[in-house]
Amino acid sequence: MYDEQGAEYIDCISNVAHVGHCHPLVVQAAHEQNQVLNTNSRYLHDNIVDYAQRLSETLPEQLCVFYFLNSGSEANDLALRLARHYTGHQDVVVLDHAYHGHLSSLIDISPYKFRNLDGQKEWVHVVCTAQLNNRLQPSSLSLCPVWEGRSFPLLATSPKWQNEIQVGFGRVGKHFWAFQLQGKDFVPDIVTMGKSIGNGHPVACVAATQPVARAFEATGVEYFNTFGGSPVSCAVGLAVLNVLEKEQLQDHATSVGSFLMQLLGQQKIKHPIVGDVRGVGLFIGVDLIKDEATRTPATEEAAYLVSRLKENYVLLSTDGPGRNILKFKPPMCFSLDNARQVVAKLDAILTDMEEKVRSCETLRLQP
Repeated sequence: MYDEQGAEYIDCISNVAHVGHCHPLVVQAAHEQNQVLNTNSRYLHDNIVDYAQRLSETLPEQLCVFYFLNSGSEANDLALRLARHYTGHQDVVVLDHAYHGHLSSLIDISPYKFRNLDGQKEWVHVVCTAQLNNRLQPSSLSLCPVWEGRSFPLLATSPKWQNEIQVGFGRVGKHFWAFQLQGKDFVPDIVTMGKSIGNGHPVACVAATQPVARAFEATGVEYFNTFGGSPVSCAVGLAVLNVLEKEQLQDHATSVGSFLMQLLGQQKIKHPIVGDVRGVGLFIGVDLIKDEATRTPATEEAAYLVSRLKENYVLLSTDGPGRNILKFKPPMCFSLDNARQVVAKLDAILTDMEEKVRSCETLRLQP
């Protein structure tokens, strides 16, 4: 990325610009379709059929009904409606600190937001990661997606809804969809897509099985979205899929992500403030802690580090309940050289912090 002065930054944040900022093939596809026709989805057009077909080729055959929308929030809101019509249940289970979108229906199921607003509704059930690990097997979830691709079973009859908005389209490297990390036999009933699907263009999608779609249709209330699935949006979506395939970006995410994990693992050995490095493909978290015994989140240090990185032309963000997780989710064209540059600057800043910041000094091993 470039600022108004022309300075160049390495972007480790934007999983929206999935195949790279202003990728020429994506820009060209939008421009060419805009010159021919862009209208609402009440008018029939080949692009929406072609795009649904291409998406279906990446998914299990059971996921064969597609709804097109404009944002991940819209997609999750529709998925919530689909699941409720299918099950007849209202209650929702979510992970603590989860965030699912900005619509009122999604704020209600996002602890990250509702704790600072109207509080928890009686039909929302929040579980922590420890409960997930101790009581439930990782697989799928009831009614509501678990944040960033992780999910679990609540009831045997519950629909399995997978949120791929941050982690889909090859980002995890080993597979095109993050839910495929759970095994070839795992097939969700609903999958939501957003962010990376349009490389910055407002596109989103919900894929569902026939039983889920039929239950929704049985209400007699049609689903219509004025701009969802427009000719331009579908042209952009097709272009993103073409670039992913042509430039082999899924394999690229595997190789570069593994290399980045190795470099960050070396930082964990060198700097005690790095409590853990975890992730898959180009979706990686670095856990910063004040003390290895208590694992107190190094919130202030994380904020300081991100600020210093920006001064050094690297864009990175923090996440997690303690805002102490460095979150790497760069565009998929992120290179081996980018990884080297970023980690070298991270190393230099951490070394400087250990000399200047008292809380980092306390982490040093005593002789």
